[in-house]
Amino acid sequence: MIGFFSLAQGNKYIRINNEFYDDKRVHFGFLFGLSSTNFSMEADPSLSPSISPRNFGFQIGGLANYSFSRFLELKSGVNIALYDREVTFIQPKEDLNITRESTWFEIPVLLKFKSIRRMNHRMYVLAGSKFGVEANVKKNSAALSAQTVDFALEFGFGFESFFKYFKFTPEIRFSHGLANLYSAPSVSTNPYFKVSRLNTHNVTLYINFE
Repeated sequence: MIGFFSLAQGNKYIRINNEFYDDKRVHFGFLFGLSSTNFSMEADPSLSPSISPRNFGFQIGGLANYSFSRFLELKSGVNIALYDREVTFIQPKEDLNITRESTWFEIPVLLKFKSIRRMNHRMYVLAGSKFGVEANVKKNSAALSAQTVDFALEFGFGFESFFKYFKFTPEIRFSHGLANLYSAPSVSTNPYFKVSRLNTHNVTLYINFE
């Protein structure tokens, strides 16, 4: 059923799309994501200066939302993510770069707090956690050894736009890994041997369709 909103002045009408969307408890959809990703690092102070430059990551996945009310929702799903994370050791002659290109399976569980719907739009904020398992690593990434299970805190905000047959939702989400992914290399002469902690950090633009 389609509703209409009449402006007080003039005869212009604004179509209310998916008017009864919130009456349904469960919604499914899919998403695409583009991330800026790197490591937060701790290393031996005697080590040459080191940084983890930002690289791009990509996600694709399915999502499922359960509405507790018109203002509170549980958001989850399963994503496949491709990450290229790098550590650079700054040295006098030539910097040493080691990278880890890998594929992850990720399961976020988030609480979503929604504003009042204004015609075909509304804002929201969300917060929760994400569990990830590394499923595949490129062979040339062996120099940057790391653990394969991650747990992260996530929070962000988004904007819902209702169309006739679907809901379009761009979302910005920040992710801070809690697990120390550092794993010492087999060769102690590698500068990476003096790193003591690696935590993931992502800033991601998600495009959701429901």
